[in-house]
Amino acid sequence: MDGWVPLVSSVKKRQQRVALILDSKQIEYSVIDITESSEAATAEKEFMQTNALQKGSTISDPNPRYPLPPQIFKDEVYCGDYEGFDAANEEDKLEEFLQLRPATSTTTAEAVKDSEAEETAAVAVADDTSENKENKTEDNNGGAANDEV
Repeated sequence: MDGWVPLVSSVKKRQQRVALILDSKQIEYSVIDITESSEAATAEKEFMQTNALQKGSTISDPNPRYPLPPQIFKDEVYCGDYEGFDAANEEDKLEEFLQLRPATSTTTAEAVKDSEAEETAAVAVADDTSENKENKTEDNNGGAANDEV
């Protein structure tokens, strides 16, 4: 049985990692234990299974029949599964994933950076052009040396 990881163990490790990351970033959260045998836990489990859009596959269960915990919700809005959470954390987009702040469009941020770069480039091009015009008036060949052989 070397290399075999029980499903419960891998799910538990994922839950612990989510909690560790949220704790380290001081993000408040509530843990809902769907394994309890109470009416509330049964209702929460049904809610998760109905509203989770990803199933949260694991190595030992790549195609689960029902969504596997941890599934992340903000109130009743689905945020994603463990893979989405982990990817958002790695890409430094966890706050957007958890819907704690509006998603910043990377295209908007890139457009601002690009427009600033274009302004800088445009200034540089304008400066080069004016220098060439000045040089052209001084030696009538744009500042280029006569290299006739």
